[in-house]
Amino acid sequence: MPAMRRSNYLAMRKMPRLRPTLQMSKVRLHRTIEKIQLTKVLVSIKIFPSDTTTDMNVLKDKVRKTLEGKASIYKYEEEPVAFGLVALIAHVLVPEEVQGRMDEVEDLLKQTDGVSEVQVMVSRRIA
Repeated sequence: MPAMRRSNYLAMRKMPRLRPTLQMSKVRLHRTIEKIQLTKVLVSIKIFPSDTTTDMNVLKDKVRKTLEGKASIYKYEEEPVAFGLVALIAHVLVPEEVQGRMDEVEDLLKQTDGVSEVQVMVSRRIA
């Protein structure tokens, strides 16, 4: 029996290490890991005002206040539609990890005073 053990031992060679072990003495995190939001969704939403005489700056302020805490505004654009009607295009950053947040943002915008219609144009994921 001891001869068998010796033959098994001799059959296995010691393999050289391919990579040395990595030692890290100090690791610093600037933020806690749970606070880091890895991805967001950039959504372009066309907002039609309820009247042609609507002040766009007032509408922008209402939209920003409505979405506070749910999403953030990246930028605004204005697009002429027809007969003096100008649509507001809001580029909104929505966190991806929250389920149903986009539906909630859309519903909040539809309920905003001075908004007649809301159309989601483009939705894209950004890092």
